[in-house]
Amino acid sequence: MRILFLFCFLAVPMLLFSQKNITNTDTASKYQSASDTVNKQKEQKVATVDMYRFITLERDTTYIDTSLNIQKEYSHNYLRKDIFGLLPFANDGQTYNTLQYGLTDVVVFPEFGFKAKHFNFLEANQIRYSSVATPVTELYFKTTVQKGQSVDAFITLNTSKNLNFSIAYRGLRSEGEYINQLSSTGNFRFTTSYNTKNKRYFANAHYTYQDILNEENGGITTINDFESGDPNYDNRQRFEVYLNDAKSFLKGKRIFVDHNFRINTKKGDNNAYLAHQFNYENKFFEYNQATVASAVGGAIVDRFGDSFANSGINDQTRYNKMYNRIGLIYENTTLGKFQFFADDFRSNYYYNQILIFDAKTVPSSLSQNINSAGGQYEYRKNKWNGIFSYSRSITNQSLSNLDAKLKYELTDEIQFAFQYQNINKLPNNNYNLHQSSYVQYNWSNDFKNEKINTIKANAISPWLDAELQFSVLNDHLYFTDASTAQQKTDNTQIVAPAQYNSTINYVSIKISRELKFGKFALDNTVLYQKTEQQDAILNVPEIVTRNTFYYSNFLFKKALFLQTGISLNYFSSYYANEYNPVIGEFFVQKNKQIGNHPNLDFFINAKIQRTRIYLKAEHFNSALTGNDFYASPNNPSRDFTIRFGLIWNFFN
Repeated sequence: MRILFLFCFLAVPMLLFSQKNITNTDTASKYQSASDTVNKQKEQKVATVDMYRFITLERDTTYIDTSLNIQKEYSHNYLRKDIFGLLPFANDGQTYNTLQYGLTDVVVFPEFGFKAKHFNFLEANQIRYSSVATPVTELYFKTTVQKGQSVDAFITLNTSKNLNFSIAYRGLRSEGEYINQLSSTGNFRFTTSYNTKNKRYFANAHYTYQDILNEENGGITTINDFESGDPNYDNRQRFEVYLNDAKSFLKGKRIFVDHNFRINTKKGDNNAYLAHQFNYENKFFEYNQATVASAVGGAIVDRFGDSFANSGINDQTRYNKMYNRIGLIYENTTLGKFQFFADDFRSNYYYNQILIFDAKTVPSSLSQNINSAGGQYEYRKNKWNGIFSYSRSITNQSLSNLDAKLKYELTDEIQFAFQYQNINKLPNNNYNLHQSSYVQYNWSNDFKNEKINTIKANAISPWLDAELQFSVLNDHLYFTDASTAQQKTDNTQIVAPAQYNSTINYVSIKISRELKFGKFALDNTVLYQKTEQQDAILNVPEIVTRNTFYYSNFLFKKALFLQTGISLNYFSSYYANEYNPVIGEFFVQKNKQIGNHPNLDFFINAKIQRTRIYLKAEHFNSALTGNDFYASPNNPSRDFTIRFGLIWNFFN
């Protein structure tokens, strides 16, 4: 703490006097517009905010934003986004339990699997491309849970109006409070964007290398000791855990190119384009456990059942894929844009051996070669924006995707959006094939496709933001607790994939509203969810809420903008999924409920020119409201922790 206060004492005066105002790059904010007003010189060229653009793969554009508001408080975390609907584990860099089913991404093609390890793994559609008037640097820093730090450094520049480069690295190291809980992750990304001077050819490309290492302790063995509040266990290292030397490791590399060429030489009312997208990616997942036997209360336990190895378990799964899409686009300024495309998807998911049992054989690989064709219609006119697409496989595999999106902007502040999606998707690879040194963690299946129908409606207004989702799931795939009664008594955890043959109906309503009272504000987000199913397969809390009461004001002759307040996070009790490190997945359990515990955070944030400073006391009520806070049935969530961080933007 003394080091932290010394740093603040030295850094704040330096920030106050060292930065130079160059351009007002904040978004519309009545607070920041006053502090960032530029004293314009008569002959000085000034770059405006619309010259600093960030573009997604879907061509959605945002502009650089150095303001400080409550949304920036919500996104100042390891994932660099608002995590409402996600429940983090105790240590930074670990996995998240999913409270809101609507956050689950659904992809029609079969994926690698091991989804609990992918929350910080940046997929191709999450990479942003840049176009900036001057070089831009952003530095992110935040303290972690014991001995470590979280950083994210990003720099982008245009060598000309037509060519942009960016390079970024996100890294984390956090030891955690419990035994064997270290996290160490890295996300490197490089992007480039190019277009010819006549704007006939556009290209976006990126390269990523990502690695995620987690020590895995399997949760604490004595839940009663945790809930008792015994001060002898205030030092969390005293808790006995199932695994003392296990770890998991996910890494992956990707090369991605998305480009298009206008066939006609001059752009007019009618245009034709040739488009191509290429994605080559490989992934590797490893589960390593030096000591097989676990000690629980002095007894020896085979936590994951019988094993082929007495020590040194090292399960390795490899995967690579290559995806190509080629499309022909016709654009009419009145009618819209018509596209016809063909996809070629090839993947190989493999191990280095074939396993032969008395009753089954587990192959060494699962290869896919899928071709599909489809079309897309896009209409952007006045206040209407619609994208309608359909694709279907033309090879032996059966998969299809119908996606219709429609958006209407009544005014700049009032918008409505609707979406209908019908997906017939192939199972992820780890449902159909898995090999392990643990005997009961080997399987080879041929599951049916999942069928998912979803309707979404969004409304944004100055008075209320609302989201509605209704989904119908058939042949839902999940992981289940396959332990026998005796195995549960012996603290043995056996997990296996399963397919639900009945229908699951899911509905959610999410409402957000901010109430302002002068310099005070109350920001509220409430989520209501309900499922209809014959068996408890898709389990979610009925109520998830976040309520933040905060105060905002300028200090020191408007040199510093201050924002301070308290946030309440709460979700109702439910049978949360449990995490299994061997397969890197969550599984359905029906033994223990978690939730019904208020989580209170106190924060003080400040903005000095282009620098935002964050100080937070996370879960400061943990010692007052009882030790019943969990991220999963065997894994307590985060204790009271003081965190410090900042985001610093530089413009040349």
